[in-house]
Amino acid sequence: MSFCSFFGGEVFKDHFKPGIYVCSKCEHQLFSSRSKYEHSSPWPAFTETIHDDSISKYEERPGAYKVRCGKCGNGLGHEFVNDGPSKGLSRF
Repeated sequence: MSFCSFFGGEVFKDHFKPGIYVCSKCEHQLFSSRSKYEHSSPWPAFTETIHDDSISKYEERPGAYKVRCGKCGNGLGHEFVNDGPSKGLSRF
């Protein structure tokens, strides 16, 4: 499964089959389906990455981080602080 950006409809938002989400440009491993959770946004949401270097991120504005592939820099979306299935977890 490739993690892809939102272009009029996110096909993996409601996809919960077991597997690994990878970067759509370089196939770097990003997220496991085990860390995916249901969310009201149109994008898939995860609580953790596969590896420490799966993603890179920088603060775009207070409470919002731009998330990129840790290998090639492909844009993956945003992480929102304290937005997740339990307090302190983030959504990618």
